[in-house]
Amino acid sequence: MTATRIKICGVTRAQDAQACAACGADAIGLVFYPRSSRAVTVGQAADIVAALPPFVTVVALFVDEPIASIERILTNLPIDVIQFHGEESPAFCQQFGRPWIKALRVKPDLDVGEQCQRFSKARAVLLDSWQAGVVGGTGRTFDWRLAQKPLPMSVVLAGGLNDNNVGDGMRALRPAAVDVSGGVESAPGLKDVDRIKQFIAAVRAADQQMEALPNDN
Repeated sequence: MTATRIKICGVTRAQDAQACAACGADAIGLVFYPRSSRAVTVGQAADIVAALPPFVTVVALFVDEPIASIERILTNLPIDVIQFHGEESPAFCQQFGRPWIKALRVKPDLDVGEQCQRFSKARAVLLDSWQAGVVGGTGRTFDWRLAQKPLPMSVVLAGGLNDNNVGDGMRALRPAAVDVSGGVESAPGLKDVDRIKQFIAAVRAADQQMEALPNDN
């Protein structure tokens, strides 16, 4: 069975990182965007990363962050992958010498295929929900039909996911990975172990169901 990768984003506490890993998450996301309710400092991030077992990927999320700030964080923390969630250009994303993911906020006038070509050097594109004035963490799903055509690179599905809808999203888009934040929280930035378990169980159940179905995307 092909296992869809699972990233839990917006981790703010070491105990939550440990819970994510213990429940079977493949990656955690650390938000370095001061306006986010899930933002962490370099010191907080260091404590979180130190609590992780081996082979859990650490993703740093930036939103139009200055180059010097990104380089400072990469120097002081063992970041595995960068996630760019703002208006960064391909050239900007490529300059840091790390694997990277580009977030796309999906709305009807966005040509997802064209954006995949534009960001072809990315490890994947992350498809998130568009909301005016909000760069992420909307708690809303987007119209998955807007991204159902074949795409030339791996997709990470995000945007309002929880244990009740993640299977539907996976069946619609067959993503390589899913990304959840608010859907496994008791409050912004505070992860809930039971919700993490339920979400991961829902992903694995969807994996099993899709294994028996033809891939008609």
